[in-house]
Amino acid sequence: MSGLKQELGLAQGVGLLSTSLLGTGVFAVPALAALVAGNNSLWAWPVLIVLVFPIAIVFALLGRHFPSAGGVAHFVGMAFGPRLERVTGWLFLSVIPVGLPAALHIAAGFWQALFGWHGPLLLMAELGTLLLVWAVGTRGASSSANLQTLVAGLIVALIAAVWWYGDLTIAEIPFPAPQDVEASGLFAALSVMFWCFVGLEAFAHLASEFKRPERDFPRALMIGLLLAGFVYWACTVIVLHFDAYGADRAAAASLPGIVVQLFGEKALWVACVIGYLACFASLNIYIQSFARLVWSQAMYNTQGRLAQLSKRQIPFNALNAVLICCVISTLAIYVLKINLDALIIYANGIFIIIYLLCMLAGCRLLKGRYRALAAVGGLLCLLLLAMVGWKSLYAIIMLAALWWFLPKRAIVH
Repeated sequence: MSGLKQELGLAQGVGLLSTSLLGTGVFAVPALAALVAGNNSLWAWPVLIVLVFPIAIVFALLGRHFPSAGGVAHFVGMAFGPRLERVTGWLFLSVIPVGLPAALHIAAGFWQALFGWHGPLLLMAELGTLLLVWAVGTRGASSSANLQTLVAGLIVALIAAVWWYGDLTIAEIPFPAPQDVEASGLFAALSVMFWCFVGLEAFAHLASEFKRPERDFPRALMIGLLLAGFVYWACTVIVLHFDAYGADRAAAASLPGIVVQLFGEKALWVACVIGYLACFASLNIYIQSFARLVWSQAMYNTQGRLAQLSKRQIPFNALNAVLICCVISTLAIYVLKINLDALIIYANGIFIIIYLLCMLAGCRLLKGRYRALAAVGGLLCLLLLAMVGWKSLYAIIMLAALWWFLPKRAIVH
């Protein structure tokens, strides 16, 4: 027993993971993929899902057999010991100063599109989003799951409405013949699209909060993955059909632009609200996951404040600590006017390293064909790390620095 309240069901798990994977990407990535690969991007989505499947299955199996709020760090600890567990946990937490403020900025951009907000007003929108995350998080994982299941339904309903009113049919989908697919365009699209499936590691931290983790966690992971992949593919069809992409267009504006084209200017607020909720859902699951990781890492000292649970069995103090870090980072980036684009690329390298460590743990903890799947997933992670290029050095240096400078300490499980 982890100590956290076990209250999540299958449908709630699907809602949590699918909205985590969709997040900000559902509005921007289909247009980016279409820009670099054209019609070839229609093949890229099913190819990517096939490639991600070994990684997803390993996450599902580890979460099923070893459910813990520690997520990947817990799996790594079981396989390689407490020191690498702490390093993995802190590596994941090192994303907070960069990744979360960037996602907040993207989420606030939808209010900018609606009301023309700039500067201090956008900052207030970002801080207000963090306050909303706190309000949802203090009510437990079940409340987050119910909200995000609703958001997933709204995203699917929006895509379905565009297909219906846009008169899209299966026969009109511009699928190129397999022999006509250009490998260079396909690989370029895959490198852009992989980031849509960053979120599995955050979902792993919630495994111990399922009512039946051994049954529902792997099912929720696989169904959520397929649902998100289908929504991304359907969005790509829409973007290609309406020719809503180009180097001179903002990628995130492609779907809202199509909504306005079909339903009129008054429908812009619908697209923006759903876009904001999608961003919020992704932010929410990450912040809740970070809080659970901080709580699990603090368990070496059960009397410490961060190791305490609230009456609702929520890591309340850990959640507050994470949100305070988010507020400080957001204010610092606003004051210093830091450009986040390059920093996000460096942060992506950290996610790949975390995936790689999880696959290595799978090679150690799993048996038979599942161990082989973990090995395949590890090779895929190495390939992705190579695609990031020299910018992956940031993640590698961060991993080495944490290994050398974090003090040794035994962890009480």
